[in-house]
Amino acid sequence: MAGHSKWANIKHRKGRADAIKGKIFSRLVKEIISAVKQGGPDPKSNSKLRLVIQKAREANLPNDNIERNIKKASSADQADFTEMTYELYGYAGVGIIAEVMTDNKNRISSDMRIATNKKGGTVATPGSVAFNFDRKGVIQVSKKTATEDELFLAATEAGAEEFDVADDTFVITTPPDQLIQVKDALITAGFKCEESELQMIPKLYIECDEEAQKQNLELIDYLEALDDVDAVYHNMKMD
Repeated sequence: MAGHSKWANIKHRKGRADAIKGKIFSRLVKEIISAVKQGGPDPKSNSKLRLVIQKAREANLPNDNIERNIKKASSADQADFTEMTYELYGYAGVGIIAEVMTDNKNRISSDMRIATNKKGGTVATPGSVAFNFDRKGVIQVSKKTATEDELFLAATEAGAEEFDVADDTFVITTPPDQLIQVKDALITAGFKCEESELQMIPKLYIECDEEAQKQNLELIDYLEALDDVDAVYHNMKMD
């Protein structure tokens, strides 16, 4: 599939991440606590925690903070964070998925109603948007640090599903349960992975006129700025 339709969103997500960079550490802390609550404090036996720790280190979250929050999460007094998914329809029928991690379901429910009241769109019936997305592992490697043929061979041998090129980045797609395995294999082979995470990848993309695209991006920006929202995905075709 052409890079402009499938992976142009990478640039958008990077831009939004820069805009809300101050929230990254707090979100990572919530992910650490949630991972420990679900699978225990040992990253060797808790693959979700292992992935979060890798993300935290890549984001330069201090090791002391990581260890402190793992210990904190092991306490019965520490409240857990609930992972939720909100599905919305934006303008021109674009599907939007907001992944949420919250300790207050009523708060995020209210925030979602306010978002659609202010920026448009509607909250959809669960499943009506998600069926058009697949959860995949996504690894990004800069073109500056790898040659395409060598990376393609290493990724394929490690179990990657797809290999794409998006501007200055190689994008490797894996089954969700193989993300860590493929990433570790690439690192062992000498490649530097800029980003690695689970994402919701659209099966089909929707084209919008300029006005609808602008309105959808305003809604997405608003959702991403909410404290409890961890990630936002959509199937709008980006130019």
